[in-house]
Amino acid sequence: MKNVEVALAVKANLGECPRWDEKRQLLYWVDINKGQLHCFDPHTGQDQFLQFDEEIGCFSLRPLNGFVLGMRSGFYLLDGWNTELQKVIDPEADLSMNRFNDGRCDAKGRFVAGSVCPFKDCAGANIWSLDLDLQATKIVDGLLTANGTAFSPDCKTFYFSNTPKHVIYRGDYDLESGAVSNIRAFYEFPFGNGRPDGAAVDSEGYYWTALYEGGRIGRISPEGEIVEEVKVPARCPTMLAFGGVDLRTLYITSVGNCSEEELQEYPHSGAIFKIDVEVPGMIEHRFFM
Repeated sequence: MKNVEVALAVKANLGECPRWDEKRQLLYWVDINKGQLHCFDPHTGQDQFLQFDEEIGCFSLRPLNGFVLGMRSGFYLLDGWNTELQKVIDPEADLSMNRFNDGRCDAKGRFVAGSVCPFKDCAGANIWSLDLDLQATKIVDGLLTANGTAFSPDCKTFYFSNTPKHVIYRGDYDLESGAVSNIRAFYEFPFGNGRPDGAAVDSEGYYWTALYEGGRIGRISPEGEIVEEVKVPARCPTMLAFGGVDLRTLYITSVGNCSEEELQEYPHSGAIFKIDVEVPGMIEHRFFM
C-alpha cells in the first residue's frame, strides 16, 4: 500500500461524508459546521460548494440527479446541483439541540442516518430510516453520537458506532423491512488513542473506520479483528469513501478546526486525503427516488 497523499488541499472546518459518484467520477463531501455541500473533481482539481443556512451532516445521491440530505432540521431533497431545498420530514423536531450527523442508503434505497446529541452525558442521539413512504422510522436509540453507518455487501449486517463510547456495533439487518435486531459490540477501541468516526465497507466485507483524534484509519475483518492500520497526516480523520474508476482510491476527510499547536504538527489538517488500496470498495446505494 502506498502512502497517504493530499487529494484536495483545503482547510475544512469539519470535513465529513465523502461520497463517490461513479457515474460522473466526482467526489461529494460536506463541511458540517460551515453548512456546505462540496463537489470535487479529482481530474481537474476543481472544488465547488453549495451554501446552506444550517449544518448538513450527511447525504446520499439520488438515482439520476440530486441528493437526499440529513441536516440540523431533518431530511431534505435536492433535485440537482444548486436547486431549491425541499423539506421532507424532521423526526427529531422535539430535540432542538440535535442534528443529523452520519448516514447512507441501503440496497432498497432507504436513507439510514444517525444524529448527534451535544450533551455528551445524555444518550439522546438516534438512528433513523427514511423509508420508501418518506416517513422516518427510529431503528436505534440511546446513543451519544451516531456514526459509522455502513452495510455489509449482502446488506444483511448493519454497522454503526457510538463515537464517545469508542464502540462499533453490528446488528442483523432485514432488508425487506429495514429493521435492525440482535445488536452487539463489533469492536471496542481503548480510550485515549482515537475513537471510531465515519466508515466504509469494502467489497470483501471489511469495515474501514476513521479514528478521530487517533491520526489513523483501520480495516476490521467481518470477524472483528483489526487487520491493518494506516497513519493519516491529520490528528482527526473523520470518514472514508472508495472512489476512482476501479474504486481502489480511498478518500479520507478530516478536521481543520484545531489548535495552532496541532496545525504545526499536522499542517494538512482539514484536507481530503487519498490512498490506493488493493481491495476495491462498493458502489454506494442511492436513494430510492
